[in-house]
Amino acid sequence: MPIHSWKNRLAALSIGLLALPVSAFAADKLTGDIKSSDGAAHGTVEITEAPKGVILRIAATGLTPGWHGVHFHEKGDCTPPAFKSAGGHIHPHGVTKPVHGLLNADANDAGDLPNIYVATDGSVTVELFSPLVSFNGNGGRPALLDADGSSVVIHAKPDDYQTQPIGGAGDRVACAVVGK
Repeated sequence: MPIHSWKNRLAALSIGLLALPVSAFAADKLTGDIKSSDGAAHGTVEITEAPKGVILRIAATGLTPGWHGVHFHEKGDCTPPAFKSAGGHIHPHGVTKPVHGLLNADANDAGDLPNIYVATDGSVTVELFSPLVSFNGNGGRPALLDADGSSVVIHAKPDDYQTQPIGGAGDRVACAVVGK
């Protein structure tokens, strides 16, 4: 094949790549290491963006057996011991006083997720879907990848989906930075 033909094909390929939308190069997964308040590793969180929300996969060990509340928190910072650096739950833009709870008739904050169940051996593997957040604010949903990032926090007790401000879920026992 003549050299000018290769150059034409290369130029066409370059133009095609330049025409791709920026989102084609965006991260398709966010991952984070789950750590306890003493800094010990307990597993991973993987988040995949979907057209109408995100799919969250948690695989962890060494947790206390039973039900635990899980929430998306507004900052990508998991400084121990209490993970207060993760801030509050993610909430919709312009909301100054978010309402918590998937069972709350007045709506809920965007960080709300269903509880997870940890087996008697301390392990959990679960996949959850949230239509309440996105990676970059798609569909008007709050962004996990905003200026200060985000985290996933596992609480000591289950979320009752109604009590303000965190559903009675108690202390933050594990945390993973997922967007920063």
